[in-house]
Amino acid sequence: MSAMALAGCSLAPHYEVPDVPVAAQYQSHGPWTVAIPADQLDRAGWWKLYQEPGLDDLEQRLIANNPDLSAAYFHYVQSQAYIKQVSSQLYPQVSTAGIYQRERQSDTRPLRPPGSPDNYNSATLGVAADYEVDLWGRVRDSVAASKDEGLASGADLASTQLSLEIELARSYVDVRGLDQQIQLIEGTDEAYQKALDLTRRRHGGGVVSGLDVARASNQLAAAESELTQVRARRALLEHAIAVLVGASASDFHIEPSTRPIALSAVPVGVPSALLQRRPDVAAAERRVAAANAQIGVARSAYFPTLTLSAAGGVQSSVWADLLSAPSSFWAIGPMLAVYLFDGGRRAAKVESAKAATSEAGARYRSVVLASFRQVEDDLSLLDDLGIATNQQQEAASAADLSVNLSLSLYRRGAVSYLDVVTAQSAALESERSVIQLRTQQLDANVDLIRALGGGWTKDDLQVVQLPGG
Repeated sequence: MSAMALAGCSLAPHYEVPDVPVAAQYQSHGPWTVAIPADQLDRAGWWKLYQEPGLDDLEQRLIANNPDLSAAYFHYVQSQAYIKQVSSQLYPQVSTAGIYQRERQSDTRPLRPPGSPDNYNSATLGVAADYEVDLWGRVRDSVAASKDEGLASGADLASTQLSLEIELARSYVDVRGLDQQIQLIEGTDEAYQKALDLTRRRHGGGVVSGLDVARASNQLAAAESELTQVRARRALLEHAIAVLVGASASDFHIEPSTRPIALSAVPVGVPSALLQRRPDVAAAERRVAAANAQIGVARSAYFPTLTLSAAGGVQSSVWADLLSAPSSFWAIGPMLAVYLFDGGRRAAKVESAKAATSEAGARYRSVVLASFRQVEDDLSLLDDLGIATNQQQEAASAADLSVNLSLSLYRRGAVSYLDVVTAQSAALESERSVIQLRTQQLDANVDLIRALGGGWTKDDLQVVQLPGG
């Protein structure tokens, strides 16, 4: 009874989640961040918020084929196998062996029985069992630590998947933004070509000098160069997406589309909920728990280990007598062992385990604080970029009006072609800035989903599936 009572103890300190300052609400707000308390993102398809069939198809391909995600999954499988390995110490270890040998005794063997043969056969068949009574909780703390590491590995898998999904979504959004820029520049090239034709006709009629023709030619060539550069950037993004979905960049293509992507409403909630919704936070917290359990493992080395052993079998020099009663042997009994002197090794292990727990706690606090910052950053970006986009749209409208006025005045000879070039360049840059700001808004919107955990919750730690399964 006393052994059973001792087997219920643990030398690990009482575990408490490291304290981190948590605000009551986020500082930044915007009309797209209002959240209903019961509202949650759908982890199985958060990207469907953007209503983009092309993105949905690519995300599904990523989950099924991405090699980095597959590697993260099999790392998780290793952690689960390690839990089983450590948990096996909770049970007796039973082994069996059969040995047959032809032996010769040394003529000068000490205490050799007189008349014993020089050569003889030896056949042995036996079973042995060993069981360590977990008096001080060493085995149970080891199992607890392995399970916490396994949970952390599951959260790492979820974090890896979310990061890859976010990277794909951002790349897709950027590709669509470049598609819109390409459409804009192509349309601008047509306008520049018409302007060049106009200056050539006016120059042929002796109305303007060759300087206007040169300026118009330069403007068109510069726009064509910019179009080539934007197409090159799109190609690089397309290649990056190919890798994410597990395809060869040589065979992969995304059809251009200039359909605007709507800015989705993301349910934000309150900061305290963030601790339950980010897999990297959960992974960091479980590693603190695992390190805390290892302190118990280190402390248990100061106390005796009690092992119950039993062995039995049969042994004979004659095969026919192997299973007879006189050939049987057995041994049973406990073994109590403790280190008397180890040169400070156990103390160093306890000190190391405590330091590892403090390190894990500090890393957990760092991850939590960084997660709050990321949410605030993305909320601020969404708010400020929304205002900046509206302002830039007003600038683009004014620039378009300036182009029309300058062209009208140029045709009447009231202004030089330099005024037209200046107005057209300003209009192009203003309209490109609108597209770029909208793309940045969408990027911040996607990053906000990452900062909020992408619909993941702590309950997902208990159910981890094969990517694509």
